[in-house]
Amino acid sequence: MRGGERVFEHLCEMFPQADVYTLLHEPAALRESIRRMNVIESGFFASAPAAVRSRYRWFLPLFPRLIEAFPTEKHDLIVSTSHCVAKGVHPPKRGLHASYVFSPMRYVWDHFDDYLSNNSFQNMALRLMRRRLQDWDRRTAQFVDTIAADSAHIGGKVRRFWERRAEVIHPPVDSRYFTPDESVQPENHFLIVSALVPYKRIDRAIEAAELAGRRLVVIGDGPERGRLQSVAGSLVELQGWQPRSKIRDAYRRCQALLYPGCEDFGITALEAQACGRPVLALRQGGAMETVVAGETGEFFNDPTAESLADLLTDFDSSHYSLQACRKQAEGFSEEIFRSRMAGWILREGDGRCW
Repeated sequence: MRGGERVFEHLCEMFPQADVYTLLHEPAALRESIRRMNVIESGFFASAPAAVRSRYRWFLPLFPRLIEAFPTEKHDLIVSTSHCVAKGVHPPKRGLHASYVFSPMRYVWDHFDDYLSNNSFQNMALRLMRRRLQDWDRRTAQFVDTIAADSAHIGGKVRRFWERRAEVIHPPVDSRYFTPDESVQPENHFLIVSALVPYKRIDRAIEAAELAGRRLVVIGDGPERGRLQSVAGSLVELQGWQPRSKIRDAYRRCQALLYPGCEDFGITALEAQACGRPVLALRQGGAMETVVAGETGEFFNDPTAESLADLLTDFDSSHYSLQACRKQAEGFSEEIFRSRMAGWILREGDGRCW
């Protein structure tokens, strides 16, 4: 249940009778609001052994064909949530395809180099298929009727890579769950809550913590975990993924949440602020739309460990108001998100009521 799944959960509650098409379905990892939907999984993955399902990223070249195999033409309304291929489903024969975009396919556009590895065979395969996937990504974007981006930052990528305009609808924060606890005193460490994938640049934060001599706790899991564990020193603790209650407690106890890379949007920045904690982020990407410098956090300018370390060295969270952080997060409420999503779909659908 990362940011994209949480957005999707709201759509399931808005359209409880909808069919859900997905490449891969792991119900045990999802909340009840998604599990109770009528979920149709790609036949390729549904019949695949566990060894294949756990390595689904290896099958990226097949994703376009798999997503196009779904019989979506029969529906009157398609709402896709896409960071890779979901927006490439066949459009309805009549009606509307509204695509909520977390990012154009980052693996083949501006984050391509981040996904190169030490495996020369994998790198060669990625380079060979890059142009084909770019062409597919750009071409299928033209068949979407209307696009909303999760941030102005991603809206810019939609214009640059797809030559399409996107409305900006920021994802919501669950401010009823993520709340301050004034009885909890911040401890002397910084926090990251993130999937451990290359573009998040967790390695930059680990190096910065070592340079600044400050403690860092990392909550999250992903393909980068082994490599990050190998470079983490005694000041860094990788805790793996944690239940929601422990993540909330971790927000409340940290000096600040760190964003060492360029985030598409970054829902955890709002969760931390909802808990009354400031955010330290690279001055790029979606964080610039959620963090108020000098009031709810600070930015570092250069995408280097040294620049982040300079910010960590003398940082004192007592200079930031719990109330100011909380107020900032409340401007991204679930009610605002649902209202804007419903308004976008109805307006683009010419007032039709689904």
